[in-house]
This record gives sequence, structure tokens and C-alpha cells, in this order.
Amino acid sequence: MYLSDTTPAITSMARDLGVGRETLRLWVRQDPGGRGAGEGQAGAGVEALGGPTTSGNVEEENKQLKARIRELELERDSRAAKYFAGETIW
Repeated sequence: MYLSDTTPAITSMARDLGVGRETLRLWVRQDPGGRGAGEGQAGAGVEALGGPTTSGNVEEENKQLKARIRELELERDSRAAKYFAGETIW
């Protein structure tokens, strides 16, 4: 719908999303599916942004992030337990 005539579509869509027109235009050009890429730029997207390029990298990053979440949750729970234990001791 928005890719047939991009100029007015990008302007109105950017306004709807609350982002700048140029920002949205760049996002469309960097679409990893190549749906909005200009000539010779299909498949740019995530790789062009310096991000992961293979599913292995994404899976490894997800694994690391989940481990970090677990670590932060344990730290939070430990601090909460210490806080509440201190309140109950008279």
C-alpha cells in the first residue's frame, strides 16, 4: 500500500508514527526483506546497520541477553529480600 507511491505515503506514515520523514525513508530503504530497498540495495538492512547478519549471531545474542536478564532478576530479588528482611526485624 505505502510502497506504490512512496513520497506522500512516507510523509503521511512518518507523521502517523511520530518520526521524521527522512528517518522513515531510511528505515524503508534498509528493510532486511528488501521490500523497500532501492535499486542495488536489496538485502541491505540489518547488515548495513552493523547488526547481526546470520541467525546464529541472533541466537547467541538472545542467549546472552536472557542470561543477563536472569542475572539482573536475581540481583533484584536478593536486594528486595534484604530490604524486606530488614523491615521485619524489630
